[in-house]
Amino acid sequence: MDLSFVTELSAPRSRDDLPAPEPGTAYLAGGTWLYSEPQPTVTRLVDLTTLDWPAITVHDDGLELAATCTIENLCNAPLPAEWTATNLFRPCAESLVASWKIWHTATVGGNLALALPAGAMITLCCALDAELLIWTADGGERRVPVNRFVTGAGRTVLGDGDLIRSIHLPAAALRGRTSLRKIAYSPLGRSGALLAGRVDADGFALTVTASTVRPFVLRFPAVPGSDALSESLSERISPDDYLTDAHGAADWRRHVTGVLAEEIRRELE
Repeated sequence: MDLSFVTELSAPRSRDDLPAPEPGTAYLAGGTWLYSEPQPTVTRLVDLTTLDWPAITVHDDGLELAATCTIENLCNAPLPAEWTATNLFRPCAESLVASWKIWHTATVGGNLALALPAGAMITLCCALDAELLIWTADGGERRVPVNRFVTGAGRTVLGDGDLIRSIHLPAAALRGRTSLRKIAYSPLGRSGALLAGRVDADGFALTVTASTVRPFVLRFPAVPGSDALSESLSERISPDDYLTDAHGAADWRRHVTGVLAEEIRRELE
């Protein structure tokens, strides 16, 4: 899709080169969504790839992903063997139902910023307690856990001119045992429910996405019993939090969320 309304392209080399926020500005990383449909309100593109951020950096305390890290880079990066939770990377990417061409250009940060309920990088990052470094429009920065970053379908805490700089995945979570479940109306359809579980030294965490308008993370000191998990799902996620659209009705999504949650609980028990 041509962006025929764009009249200006900015290619910054450093943060100081970023243009001041103004109406009509869009940040370009992979562009797989930006170029997928008409964008009549976009008149200026700011190309983040010219900032040349290192895609993946391994630290003692965890993994840092640039917002411009592609899905392909994420899935193919050589990472420490003790980070067993990296086995979630490829299954989450595959749940995007995207071709290798999309993997080559689509970015982790872009998937987060888009904030679709079925955004699989949201699932991955919530499941691994990821935290975002956000560059704010006033020249400052702040850190926000991913499970608080997405506030609704297509909504985030980003203000005008804010952008995601990087994503930090802590080493403690990366050393956990994990499990993933997805269901859709059709074998290659958009996720109707996408759940991930993790067990580590801090206990058990269940991440619920795709079936709900925003991500939910349920935490327990240890893997709970079936009844305790079911009760927690009912208490933490109200019927109004479940999504109805072309990819699933809310009552179906609520039911299958419970089924998949129990499968994950049994696997990690």
